[in-house]
Amino acid sequence: MESDLELFRDSARQFFQKEIRPHSERWREAGMVDREAFLKAGEMGYLCMWADEQYGGLGLKDFRYEQILIEENGLYGDPGFFMTLHSRLVGPYFEHFGSEEQKQRFLPDFISGKKILGIAMTEPDAGSDLAGMKSRAEDKGDHWVLNGSKTYISNGINGDVFIVAAKTKPDQPHAVSLFIVERGMEGFERGRNLKKMGMKSQDTAELFFRDCKVPKENLLGQPHAGFYHLMQGLAEERLIAAVGNLIGCRAAFDVTREFVRERKAFGKPLSKFQNTRFKLAEIDAEMDMMQVYVDRMVEVHNQGKLSPVDASRAKLLSSELNGRMVDLGVQLHGGAGYMDEYPICRMYQDERIHRILAGSSEIMKEIIAREILD
Repeated sequence: MESDLELFRDSARQFFQKEIRPHSERWREAGMVDREAFLKAGEMGYLCMWADEQYGGLGLKDFRYEQILIEENGLYGDPGFFMTLHSRLVGPYFEHFGSEEQKQRFLPDFISGKKILGIAMTEPDAGSDLAGMKSRAEDKGDHWVLNGSKTYISNGINGDVFIVAAKTKPDQPHAVSLFIVERGMEGFERGRNLKKMGMKSQDTAELFFRDCKVPKENLLGQPHAGFYHLMQGLAEERLIAAVGNLIGCRAAFDVTREFVRERKAFGKPLSKFQNTRFKLAEIDAEMDMMQVYVDRMVEVHNQGKLSPVDASRAKLLSSELNGRMVDLGVQLHGGAGYMDEYPICRMYQDERIHRILAGSSEIMKEIIAREILD
């Protein structure tokens, strides 16, 4: 089994080096990844690997394979290529809550990369507090009418199919339903591709729904139970974030280590100064400890036992560690660290969102605190 994982890693590394990294600069300038990248990933079998073979998938449930893709993309690909959002954050909603008709209708195109997925929860006035969302959907008998807006939606421009959360009983804060909204539906519009501090190759947009007519067969899961459907996916989402944070930290560490070995001050490499040595030694030790914890959480997740609290711990600590590493990296690069041409500068910009997305550090602390204090 371990040999299979290593072969998979070798293949994935070659894919990201050949098909993703060479386009990174162009995608960054364009503000989005080419759709063709998803098609190429689909050809390799990297999308929705968990899906059963009858839909065109590999039937590969072991999360370690997705972990490898996240790690190799982090080291050799592009941070804006959100294939994991497509495959593991959004796709599984169809596996867990989709009808057989929905699976047959959608999964083959998700697996091949012909259709790109996104999920629309966040609103201008409602982020982590989903009960505060204002989007509404009204049952009209043979269809639903959806009204509202969403913001900061990843894959917002490229996306073809979005899972949209909306309240369906205005007097009940948690009565939320999930709707499958497809490109071209009447009343569905996209805003501009939002300009961001980092992750510039990742298309992030506003979505608008103005009397958007959604067929009854596009209700995902049980009506009014969408809040609970969303909660079931949060532990994995935070584990995914932890894996990404840790490999981002490792990438920043590697470029910083290379720089301090080559850059000289007062006649000797920066790597020979005690401050440099001790700072990087501390981070290296913390990364190794964090890797053990994340790998253990992956193992627990494969057993179906990952708890929201443990996932929150992994997400909190890994994102904070990543933040400290990129900050240290810029500092040890000196003036060069502030220059866009150096990778550490972009890593610093890209990292900042990771202490916010999938639940901010403050939300993670509150989840943990409830477990240990309430």
